[in-house]
Formats: sequence, C-alpha cells, structure tokens
Amino acid sequence: MKRINSSHDFQISRGRPVSASSALRNMLGRAVSMLIAVALIATLVLPQTADAQQRRIFLIRDAETEAWIRVMAHPVFKAAGLNPSSVKVHLIGDNSINAFVVGGQRIFINTGLILKTEYPGEVLGVIAHEAAHIAGGHLARMRRQLEKASTAAIIGMLVGAAAIVGGAASGEINAARVGQGIVTGNPEIVRRSVLAYQRAQEASADQAAVSYLDRTGNSARGMLTLFERLANDTLVSLRYVSPYVLSHPMPRSRVALLQRLAKQSKFFKKEDAPELKFKHELIKGKLEGFLLRPVETLRKYPSSDTSMRARYARAIAHQRSGDIRKSLAEIDPLLKELPKNPYFWELKGQALFETGHVREAIAPLRKATELAPKTGLLRILLAQAMLGTEDPKYTKKAIEHLKIASRYEGRTSLLHRQLAIGYARLGEIGLAQLQSAEAAVLEGDLELAKEQAARAKKGLKRGTPQWVKANDILQLRASK
Repeated sequence: MKRINSSHDFQISRGRPVSASSALRNMLGRAVSMLIAVALIATLVLPQTADAQQRRIFLIRDAETEAWIRVMAHPVFKAAGLNPSSVKVHLIGDNSINAFVVGGQRIFINTGLILKTEYPGEVLGVIAHEAAHIAGGHLARMRRQLEKASTAAIIGMLVGAAAIVGGAASGEINAARVGQGIVTGNPEIVRRSVLAYQRAQEASADQAAVSYLDRTGNSARGMLTLFERLANDTLVSLRYVSPYVLSHPMPRSRVALLQRLAKQSKFFKKEDAPELKFKHELIKGKLEGFLLRPVETLRKYPSSDTSMRARYARAIAHQRSGDIRKSLAEIDPLLKELPKNPYFWELKGQALFETGHVREAIAPLRKATELAPKTGLLRILLAQAMLGTEDPKYTKKAIEHLKIASRYEGRTSLLHRQLAIGYARLGEIGLAQLQSAEAAVLEGDLELAKEQAARAKKGLKRGTPQWVKANDILQLRASK
C-alpha cells in the first residue's frame, strides 16, 4: 500500500494559454464540479468534527483493494454502458463515508466507505450510483445548466450550498441556516435551475444504480441499508434546512424511493458472494493496519483475536513499528493457510524491504507477481527491491518488470523514478533523464521536467520515439 499526499494528474495540460475569461470559466467549472462531486452523498455523510474537516486528504494506492473493487464493479460498469477499463477508481484516505465523481470517468472512494460498511453490497451500491453519474453525463450537463446563470449568481450559489453542506455535516445548524440565506438571496434562476436540476440528477442516479444492480443479479439491499443508516445520522442536522436549497433530495425522501425500487427486484434478498464478503473483511483489516497508528491497531486486535482480519492487521502494525520478527510471525501462518494469495506475499516482501532486508524481499515479491502477473504495483515493488540491492545482476530484470508494469501503471511517477535508476546504472543516461522528466511531469514539477527533457534530447537519437517524447515534454505548458 502506498500513501500519496497529492495527485498531480490534473496539473499539466497541452495547448495554448487560456484567456482571463476562460480561466474564470474553467475555475468556476472546476469549483462547481467539486461541489457537485463532494455533495454526491453529502446530505448523507456522517457528522465530522472540525479537526476531521481540517485534516489533509491523501490518495492511497493498494493493489488488493483496487482489485476487489474492480471485480465487484466490472459488471455494473458494463450494465451502465461504460467500458470498465476506462473507469478509474481512486482511494482517498478519509474516514468519512463518501464517494464522488470529479470529471471524466474517475470515481473517488473514501476509505471510510469501506471501513464503515458491513457488507460489500453497501460499497457496490455507492459505486453503482457514481457510475450512473458518469453514464448520464451529469457533470457536463450541469455545466451547461450553469451557463444560464450569471457568474455572480454562481459564486453565491457555490458559497451558500457549501455552507449548507458543511454545516449540516458538522451538525452546525446556524451555519446551515446562513448558507440557506446566501442561496435564497441569489436570483431565483440559480436556486431553481441549478439546485433543482441537481436534485433531479441525484434521484435519476439512484434509480439507475438500482437498475444496474438488478441487471447484474445483485441486490440493492446494501445500498438501501447504508442510505437508511446515514439518513438517520443526518436527521437532526437537516431539520431546519429547506429542501429547496439542497443539492440532493431530503434523506428520508431519498430512502423512501430506494425502498420502493429495491424491493421490487427479485434479487433483493440475495446475499453477497462469500468471496467478496471474505475479501471485504480482509481489506478492512489491511486498511486499519496501515491507516491507524500501530498502537491503536494492536489495541483493537489483541493477540487473543485469531481471525484472519485481525492477524492481517497485526502483521501490518508490527511491520510499521519495525518489528520484522513479530510481523513475519503473523504473515507466515497466513501464507500457509492461503499460499495463493498474492497480497500476503506482497506484504511479506514489503515488510522485509521496509525493514532493511532488501535481498530477502525479492523472493516473496517475485511470488506475488507470479500469482498476479497483470498487477503493475506488485512489479514496481519487486523492481524497487531488485534495484535496492545495488547488485548489477538484477538491473536488467528490474527494468523488464518495470516495462511490463508500465502497461498498467504508466502514470505512476515511482515507476519512472525506478526506470531512471535502472537506465542510469546501465549507462543509458539519455533514457534515464527522459524517465526523470516523465516522473516530474506526473509530480507536477514542470520546470524540472523540462530541464530533464532538454538534457535527455541531447543524449537521444533524433527522431526516435524517446526523442519525440522528450520534445513533447518541452512543449508542455502549465495549466491555468
């Protein structure tokens, strides 16, 4: 599992500089997209403390969790008319229950959605809802709707709606009332053409989500129970808020619609697949092991708890504490029980690698890649361990693994950083500098990217794909 403090995928763009008016329009479009996105289930989020709201959000990469989500979501995406390989699901390290779409075909899921749900069907219901927003083109339609309103009115609506959502989520009734006043103080067209339009989109997404679940033979019961629980949590907070100034239907109305739709399906009483439930439990233990402080994990899962989830969490907690002996004492029995689980092998390799046993980490990581050959993150970690030995015999093999990984993880900066190390050790300096430039692009450092690309061009043969790539990087312009 990797923690990423920020995502740089959106920071670089090709093309001409945009005008001031275009920049304002783009800024408002992004702000509106974020408001729409963050609010997708905002009227149903659990109350948060002020400290929780101020903490920094970070992205998480974990091959196991991502694979579990892909397996569940694949048929739902197909039912929605989407290409499953084109929809990217990202994990956010945040303990609140939420998920959203920001643009394109990207779904963001908070780790709290996984940790605070009892069954995989609850997670799948939210994914189906987000898929409906993508399939319905809701963000693009909302932008067109906003073109009918003035810039000042849009800004007022954004500020007011954000205050309502923030106040309701934190239980601050006065803040919610102030937000309501801001929104109602703006032109009627904003309140009706934007908020009402978005409420209709949300209701449409709920209905579409239930239909996707039904078409794929899944029960919408999990989606219903999750929304019922969250509606109860926000009942008091939203008591004094008018439904006409919310971007979503009122929670109880929303739940009533879901109840009617979900219970019509012949699959309503169908249980989640045992393998998905089992994996859900394991992943919750894994996330807790990595996201909680080790002392908190060990307190929650004492040695008397012999469940696989508990042992998985303890293995990670001991690894993070630097106690490789105790970590392996938890991992090795897990491997004996499930020797074909690639992620147990990954954890053993990661534990060895991160506690300084770099050479010993290679064998379990190699085993992990053999069991999951199309998982790029595993190959990157294996290559990192190989290069970490500084043994020349591993250099070419590490580069080979990284090239295979690039088919699945081409936009991962760590992959390019490791390739740069590998090529430098082979004396291929131009290729090393090109990889450093690509890593810098993904990390949002355009100045460094151009510097490295200019150096790479001097060492690469003119007209080759690598030379062209370096030249392309030199043409990039910072997004406005």
